[in-house]
Amino acid sequence: MHKKQIEELKYGCEEIIPADGIEEKLALNRPLIVKLGADPTAPHLHLGHAVVLRKLQQFQEYGHKVIFVVGDYTAMIGDPSGRNETRKPLTEEEVRDSARTYMDQVIRILKPVKGMIRFNSEWCGELGAKDIIKLMAKFTVARILERDDFTNRMREQEPIYLHEMLYVVAQAFDSVAIKADIEIGGTDQKFNFLAARDLQREMGMKPQTIITMPILPGTDGKIKMSKSIGNTVDLLDPPNEMFGKLMSIPDELILTYLKYAANTPPERLKKYDNDLKDGVNPRDVKLELANIITDIWHENGAGKKAQQEFLNVFSKNKLPKDIKTKKLSTDSYPINIADLITTLGMCESKSEARRLIKSGAVKLDNEQITDIKHTVAKPKENVLIKVGKRRYIRLVAE
Repeated sequence: MHKKQIEELKYGCEEIIPADGIEEKLALNRPLIVKLGADPTAPHLHLGHAVVLRKLQQFQEYGHKVIFVVGDYTAMIGDPSGRNETRKPLTEEEVRDSARTYMDQVIRILKPVKGMIRFNSEWCGELGAKDIIKLMAKFTVARILERDDFTNRMREQEPIYLHEMLYVVAQAFDSVAIKADIEIGGTDQKFNFLAARDLQREMGMKPQTIITMPILPGTDGKIKMSKSIGNTVDLLDPPNEMFGKLMSIPDELILTYLKYAANTPPERLKKYDNDLKDGVNPRDVKLELANIITDIWHENGAGKKAQQEFLNVFSKNKLPKDIKTKKLSTDSYPINIADLITTLGMCESKSEARRLIKSGAVKLDNEQITDIKHTVAKPKENVLIKVGKRRYIRLVAE
């Protein structure tokens, strides 16, 4: 029964609950409703998110109905998953702005079809006080407090607010509202997925099958990808920057990225593993990896072009060919170095800028700047600014 489909859908999954859940749902012999929920708290997706999106793509290719639930309602509560403190709720405007950018990226891998994208304010926003109380009555406080993040906060004597418990209930209700057969997400969402199964059962529905996908380590090889840490490969990164970031990953992550970010089939992955064990230069395998992933998120051939640029810049010590030039108005000077690189768009926030400066990742005409209080005067000549290994801008003098 559906042997090939089952093998492909199971490949790369971290955990499936129940273990035979995919077989059980396919036995229904109808297109399944496969759910992915996400709060638009950060508008830029990265390869960590893509691990889940690629699995959704497989379901879609087999004719199943993927529903991407944008948590515009739950984002205004704040997801406490994996956090040791209360997350600041977002405003409705922030949520909508982020969701728009989110969708532009999702449809680069998922085929857009009618009804694929839903906002959970459609159903959660219609709940009155009585409805919410009835839903809350389906859960015990003890059950909610089993969450690791709540347990950790209690141990550390950090506050837990009642509205955070509502998040679990509201997200579980999403699965009821869309009649989800399967829910997919990262391992950090397992508690929420189990809560949804419980609520579906309580409301007379067949509980959804849970599929959790591994959390991809960031380019530093230490912890999961995070914009706040700066170890991401973003889906909107230009080809050259994406390629360069992938070449910077530690060698021990090559097979992990090949499996989860490049969606490499098992037999091909085994060949890469054997090659590395036989002494093939990891750099050569990494070049193939960077090519594959860059092509996936841009277009065929983008990886080859980026590889040539990478080899020119990093192997032959040449500057990139496409360095942008920018100019600031005279009244902008003098300007703090963190403000400068943020204004030029070389980082996303002043906090990231300060982190990069302190780590020695910022240079002005090859002079390393490590003082976050450094001030840049109006240049008399053009200045080459370098941030990290791949970001260059030529600041034009007046």
